[in-house]
Amino acid sequence: MKQESDYRSSTGVLDRPGSKSNIDPQEIQRKMEAASNPGPGHKALEAFIGNWKAEVKCFHEQGGAPEVTQGTEKANWTLNGHYVEGTFRGEMMGKPFVGRSLMGYDNTKQKFVSVWVSDMQTSILTAEGKGDSGNKVITLEGKTDCPATGRKDVPMKQVFRVLGPDKHIFEMYDASQGANTKTMEITYTRQ
Repeated sequence: MKQESDYRSSTGVLDRPGSKSNIDPQEIQRKMEAASNPGPGHKALEAFIGNWKAEVKCFHEQGGAPEVTQGTEKANWTLNGHYVEGTFRGEMMGKPFVGRSLMGYDNTKQKFVSVWVSDMQTSILTAEGKGDSGNKVITLEGKTDCPATGRKDVPMKQVFRVLGPDKHIFEMYDASQGANTKTMEITYTRQ
């Protein structure tokens, strides 16, 4: 049996063998095109585009003094304005590292979405969530694994706060330890 290679089979969701789809192919195409167009959620991510100096505070003990390091991030639009791709260079546990992120807005879910990876780990942090205050505060929740403790599927919360065109703050919380257990805070200042 020959399988068609068009938009109906390329998504892995539509026109599966045995499925009974009564949706008009032109309607499917219209909906997919509408969902693929960057919109207001993507516009909110414009605040993160640029070259940034980063002051990183890692909180190893609740209530203790943070470890403070410096870093940089370069963030650009990628994939026709669908995602902000960031490359972060910094220091972790006395060693240099590189991290990469993708952040976008999923028009179908009506949520912000992100992925983080680095050369310090093999796990991937994925998160999604909503924007508040005109999308000047974006809160994402997700899960990751912790190689230091061996914990798996650790719930994490990320908060992005846009303070102006030249400054934003990123906060990371270990949600398994309580809503206010901050593990990291990064202050970004435009270079």
